[in-house]
Amino acid sequence: MYGTGLAKGLLLTLRHFVESYVDDIRYGFRKYHHSTDNFAIRQGTKTKGVITVQYPDEKVAVPERFRFVPFLIVEDEDHPTRAGKDWCTSCGICAKVCPPQCIWIVRGNDPNTGRPVPEPEAFFIDIDICMNCGYCAEYCPFDAIKMDHDYELASYDRTSHHIHDKERLSKPNSYWRSIAPTRAYEEMLVRGTWEHKDAAKEARRGAASAQSRAPQPAAQPAVATPVASEAIDEAEASAAPAPAAEGARPWTEDEAKREERRRKALERKARRAAKRGQ
Repeated sequence: MYGTGLAKGLLLTLRHFVESYVDDIRYGFRKYHHSTDNFAIRQGTKTKGVITVQYPDEKVAVPERFRFVPFLIVEDEDHPTRAGKDWCTSCGICAKVCPPQCIWIVRGNDPNTGRPVPEPEAFFIDIDICMNCGYCAEYCPFDAIKMDHDYELASYDRTSHHIHDKERLSKPNSYWRSIAPTRAYEEMLVRGTWEHKDAAKEARRGAASAQSRAPQPAAQPAVATPVASEAIDEAEASAAPAPAAEGARPWTEDEAKREERRRKALERKARRAAKRGQ
């Protein structure tokens, strides 16, 4: 069995080797020319053989679900009410679920009251410790942290380049929608809006307050006719219970009120009957 598997593997390698030269002859060696169209052909599904990418002049397109160092989502600068505002509320869930513990968050405080506000004052990620697992993006309840596609992060200074601060981590919402349109659309369906949850709540509160401030049409006063008044009094008199017999249970407060209304209705009925008799 082992000899047969080894032979199949060698035959597959030999086939790729031969198909590389056959494809070069068929294409006329033009696919190695540095152009966008040729690179798309080389990376397409119809390409055969062994393909060598001339990095860094050529870069393989990464899949949409490719994940590398996380980044923070902020509102676009053209947002009407929350331009540049953070989606992050500094809840700290991402730092708690991070397996290598490479995330540090400092919650901001209101300068006037000193009370904490739902915004991060500082946010740090050590990319040398980060294992790109994506737990922070998966557990974030506000969709405020995502996995980036930028993998070219090599440098000679670890202190200044490999510890990303809030300014370097912050990227607009339009950037996330450009690198992961399918995932952004799926999240929008679950969230119910393209915007942040707080922005949607503020929009709903603004619409409700505007509707409450709008002038309401005045209600027409009801005019009671004598016939209608008599019908109401008769209904109240008939609906009220009769006085309790001696030895029965004492009345409740509600029964006393109903009896008082019944007495007043009978008095009004008697006065109207006396007026009609005159």
